[in-house]
Amino acid sequence: MTAITPQERDPERVNVFLDGVFAFGLGLELALTERLAVGDELDEARVGALKAADEVGKATSAALNLLALRPRSQREVWDRLRQKGYDPSTIDAAVAKLEGWRYVDDADFARYWVENRAAHKPRGRRLLEQELRQKGVEREIVRETLDGAELDERMAALDLGRAKLRSYAGLEPPIVRRRLASFLARRGYGFDVVKPVLEQLLGEGSAEDNDDDLP
Repeated sequence: MTAITPQERDPERVNVFLDGVFAFGLGLELALTERLAVGDELDEARVGALKAADEVGKATSAALNLLALRPRSQREVWDRLRQKGYDPSTIDAAVAKLEGWRYVDDADFARYWVENRAAHKPRGRRLLEQELRQKGVEREIVRETLDGAELDERMAALDLGRAKLRSYAGLEPPIVRRRLASFLARRGYGFDVVKPVLEQLLGEGSAEDNDDDLP
C-alpha cells in the first residue's frame, strides 16, 4: 500500500493506493479500525475482505438514514437496502449489526406501529394485524403486541363513526347505514364491533337492526 488519502467529496472516506495506483475507497472508520498504514502488504483476500466490510458499512449507514425518519421492521430495512442495490449477504450483515444495536427490533416496531395508529389513524385489530404482517413482522409477535395493546375497538370505532356521519348529511338512513358499516369494516372492525356502534350512532334498536345491510 503506497498511499491513503482523504476523498475530496467525502471526508468520512479515504482512497487506498496500491503500487502508486488508486485501488479502492474505504470508510475512514474502517481504515482506522483495521489500522491500515502505508507500507502494509495487502493480498487479494485482504482486499476482498476490506471491500466487503466497506459495503456493509455503507449499507448500515444507508439503513440508519432510513431509520432516522421512523422505525422500520426488519423486512422493511432489508427490502429498501435491496432496492439500493446491495447484495443479500451485505444486507444480512448490516441488519445483524442494527439488531445488535437495537436499532431494528420487530417487537419494538410493532408496538410503535400500533401506538402510532391509535393516536393518528385508528383502525381495528384485523387491519392492524394485516398491516404488520405485510411489513414482515412474525405472526406471534403481532399477536403478542395486539394482545398487550388492550385496544378499545368500540370506542375508537364510535369516534370514527361520529366524524364520518357528518359527510352523510341529507342521505336516507338506509344509505347512511350501509356506507357507515362499509367504512368501519374497511378500517378493520369486525361485525361484533360494527353492529353495536351502528345501533348507538343511528339510534336503532335491536329489533330493527337490518343486519342484511352489514357487509
